[in-house]
Amino acid sequence: MAGIIVLVVLVFILVVLIGMYNSLVQLRVRTDSAWSDIDVQLKRRHDLIPNLVETVKGYAAHEKGTFENIAKFRSQAMQATTPADKAAAENQLSGALKSLFAVAENYPELKASEEFTQLQGSLSQTEDAIQNARRYYNAVVRDLNTKIQSFPTNILAGMFGFQARQFFETAQADREPVAVKF
Repeated sequence: MAGIIVLVVLVFILVVLIGMYNSLVQLRVRTDSAWSDIDVQLKRRHDLIPNLVETVKGYAAHEKGTFENIAKFRSQAMQATTPADKAAAENQLSGALKSLFAVAENYPELKASEEFTQLQGSLSQTEDAIQNARRYYNAVVRDLNTKIQSFPTNILAGMFGFQARQFFETAQADREPVAVKF
């Protein structure tokens, strides 16, 4: 009778360990998938930017510094690999794009251009998709990191080499409220 109780307890412990391991694997896969979604949206954004720049160049050719910054930051963003590096590069690119839109404000004929408005709308949709993908990624990373750091899962996570992931965060300037003036 004692042997059966020991066997049942061992089977129970084994089932719990398997469940913890599988939950860690599931969260790791969801994190990788969520990162892939961010990557897809960032690539879409990177593909839109040259068309937007070319459209603005036609109207504001003398704004060379703005165009060079966008090209440089786009290249850096495309080459970044870690979430922290990508976030920093994307934040620089966002700042350069804000400069581009500020330039566009000075050219009413550009703002009235159908091509420019379509590109601007596509970029806006892409920015929304990036934000949604970023929120989902950060939620999954939070869940994974919590599980990795929680007892008793942390023991199993350490044994199998599960590592905490970095959040994909926006720049401090993007967190500031937009000033509305009437």
